[in-house]
Amino acid sequence: MPAISESSTRLSVLDPDVALMLEVRDGSPEAFGRLMEKHQARLLGVLVNWSGDRQEAEDLAQEVFLRVYQTREKYRAKARFNTWLYTIASNLLRNHRRDSRLRRAAPLPASESGPLGPVRSIGADQLSASGPTDRAHKEEVAHAVRQAVGALQERQRLAVLLNKFEDMSYQQIAVVMNLSEKAVKSLLARARANLRDALGPVLAPKDSAMEDGHGP
Repeated sequence: MPAISESSTRLSVLDPDVALMLEVRDGSPEAFGRLMEKHQARLLGVLVNWSGDRQEAEDLAQEVFLRVYQTREKYRAKARFNTWLYTIASNLLRNHRRDSRLRRAAPLPASESGPLGPVRSIGADQLSASGPTDRAHKEEVAHAVRQAVGALQERQRLAVLLNKFEDMSYQQIAVVMNLSEKAVKSLLARARANLRDALGPVLAPKDSAMEDGHGP
């Protein structure tokens, strides 16, 4: 059993998922199941909204968790668990794109479901409305948000999804995407400008789901 370093101990206190992954490393299938249960839907939401292809995203999500399990004995806690998980996912995304196996398609509706369950779609949090007129407007807004995010340049889209879905800081996104924090800030600034331009006709300032960023 590998020794747990002081940094791993600190991270496992700050992030319970790190503690779970250390249990996975030490041979606990129950801990792996708990990690999958917690992160599978969230990972799938990012992948579906990144690629627009449900089947490709499901295959990739399964491949990510397979990679996590296969490399469990080499795991060293150097960052929060979701940073490490999405670093694996980002590397696989780049490989899939390079191999021309990841197709670009229209973003899916929030209700789209499949073997891994319903997808958390970008813009879905716009749909909490009381009256039918208000809800119709919010459905229009949610659709517009999904379309606008889907139209972003690939790196901008991934940065926005990590920022929005996983509430990642600039520093975490920089690790996942192998960029500097300055590059991430620039990427998100351009993405937000593009989203403002695309959503201007339908999205009032108070409705914007994409404006808030996170510092390091």
